[in-house]
Amino acid sequence: MGLNCFWKKYTLDFKFEAGTSRGVLTTHKVRYLIISSEKDFSTFGIGECAPLKGLSIDDRLDLDEKLDEICRLISKKNSVDNCEEIYQYLQEWPSIRFALETALLDLQHGGKRKLFESDFTSGSKGIPINGLIWMGDFNFMEKQLWEKLEQGFNCIKIKVGAIDFNKECSLLEKIRTKFSPEQIEIRLDANGAFTDKDAENKLKELSAFTIHSIEQPIKAGQIELMKHLCTLNIIPVALDEELIGVHAEDTKNELLQKIKPQYIILKPTLLGGFQQCREWIKAADEAKTGWWLTSALESNVGLNAVAQFAFTLNSPMPQGLGTGKLYHNNIDSPLVIQSGSLYYDPSQNWNFNPLF
Repeated sequence: MGLNCFWKKYTLDFKFEAGTSRGVLTTHKVRYLIISSEKDFSTFGIGECAPLKGLSIDDRLDLDEKLDEICRLISKKNSVDNCEEIYQYLQEWPSIRFALETALLDLQHGGKRKLFESDFTSGSKGIPINGLIWMGDFNFMEKQLWEKLEQGFNCIKIKVGAIDFNKECSLLEKIRTKFSPEQIEIRLDANGAFTDKDAENKLKELSAFTIHSIEQPIKAGQIELMKHLCTLNIIPVALDEELIGVHAEDTKNELLQKIKPQYIILKPTLLGGFQQCREWIKAADEAKTGWWLTSALESNVGLNAVAQFAFTLNSPMPQGLGTGKLYHNNIDSPLVIQSGSLYYDPSQNWNFNPLF
């Protein structure tokens, strides 16, 4: 029995203007890769291809053309077991590779969106996550902060680098006035906003607020400067964009051994799926570098896959999986957030009506 494969485009609408140092997002165009047996569409596997504009290496005009090609290749296969060779063909297309890996795993496990059976998918255990504070004016950021604290988060991630630096410091000071580092862990994400001239001084000023870590303080590709900032360890540095486009296992090792970051951030959509993340984890462990997983603005389809994978890795650190409530028109799913943790509630159903 052969396979049937096709894809659908969907536009996610943000509930607010989502600000980063790279600009403001109001919509996010994603594609869903759907695989079923040739004769029974009622059971299908689904994966999300959601490259980030201006960041993903496969944010390309010919993305849809490549998806058409992959669907033709998959539809020629007799079973999911014969599809693995296509992964290597998708090295330069990490978001498609992640979508394919997810869809095949889903179909293999009965098309129930349970890729990795665990205490997470049974609903008995949750995953501690960080509460994400988006960039905006000071009042908007402060409003988000208090909402996250009221919701029970004890790890907060704040996007920095877009508004006045002194105002960002003022917000951090407000947190530390009320909460000790033991009560609230603060992570920062600069998305490469600091320059070679101001990065060191800004890290010194921010260190006064006892920061857990800062993601990508400078733009990717400045290896010597990044190595210098990591060596100083004013604030522990987490590499994010720096990992994008690094495919070979030996190159992963070389990068971490040279820069020696305190942490790396793993995003399957940007890095090319679960196997690529496993290679990064192996390299990180050898370099004595910490790590955690983060979603990359996917809908609940992609978030579900990343969360289930993250749970299998048994990391004690809060993961970056709090993006499920970003959109007006997200795909309804069993994912719920309670008291700073992400749970999978088996009593709730998936709803793909917007797609089909």
